[in-house]
Amino acid sequence: MKKITTLRERGQLTIPAEIREAAHLAEGDPIAVELTAEGILLRPQKVIDSTQAWFWSPPWQQGEREASQELEAGSGQRFESAEEFLAALRSR
Repeated sequence: MKKITTLRERGQLTIPAEIREAAHLAEGDPIAVELTAEGILLRPQKVIDSTQAWFWSPPWQQGEREASQELEAGSGQRFESAEEFLAALRSR
């Protein structure tokens, strides 16, 4: 995918929306800029892949902590299979 953009005052560059979406880039994401023999290479430096960011959101992490506490306290329930889990849900 190739798009043309314009370098702005103070060296700012807008990455076209189609490229940002395809690369899963969001505002504030760090991007490494490297000069190569072929030109300038922009490489996203995300610590967490944006397709997995939901897992690291505060509400999801709170749920993970609660689940861990339930398991440690022995009050959680484990299922050996998806079928066993669904059967337990249907029986409620």
